[in-house]
Amino acid sequence: MSNSFFRFKQFTVFHDQCAMKVGTDGVLLGAWTDINNTESLLDVGTGSGLIALMLAQKNNLSKIHAIDIDKDAIKQAKENIFNSPYSSRITCEQISLEEYVKESESKFDLIVSNPPFFDNSLKSPNRQRTLARHTDSLPVNDLICQSSLLLSDNGRLSIIYPYEYKKDITLLAKKNNLHISRITNVYPTPKSEPKRILIELSRKQSDVKEENIIIEKERHIYSDEFSALAKDFYLKL
Repeated sequence: MSNSFFRFKQFTVFHDQCAMKVGTDGVLLGAWTDINNTESLLDVGTGSGLIALMLAQKNNLSKIHAIDIDKDAIKQAKENIFNSPYSSRITCEQISLEEYVKESESKFDLIVSNPPFFDNSLKSPNRQRTLARHTDSLPVNDLICQSSLLLSDNGRLSIIYPYEYKKDITLLAKKNNLHISRITNVYPTPKSEPKRILIELSRKQSDVKEENIIIEKERHIYSDEFSALAKDFYLKL
């Protein structure tokens, strides 16, 4: 049985009540996301609150609002945040992104999301896990379109998806008047094909910075670049 919690250097994340556990995708996105010049931040699909906590650690001035449609996830996120050093700067709300767009007048310097992205795989009998894993609850076009409505004039959207979404995201960004500013192709090992893509979309057009990152150079041995990215968070780095 997996542990009910994951201990980081500055906070602990319990995830036994969440459909999706702490994993490499979330840590990657939290560590990779540029938090500079960010005062207001929205974490969409926060789950256990992992990414909100990581970004709060990276920028001690930012105010973060975290949303999720699952009540158990929000309950656990609130507990994790309350027991962290950042409880005064992070708020949580059980609400969908679509409803939040309708109800809120807030604009954000940064929106971040580790979204559900399983399109055609077999769905779990556990409804909570299905919502967390499948695009039924938040299709990529909805995430990008609705996020664009919440971004400030200099706002950015930071997301992680399977590599095969790269072309679709590029087209959706253009459709919603957003520009790709950063791309990192994620390779599990030196000999594997890319499996994930980290993308930052921006209101403002700029030169695209594209890089690659390898997670493990050997089995259970992190690469130097991943270690450098995650060293402020993982206990053993």
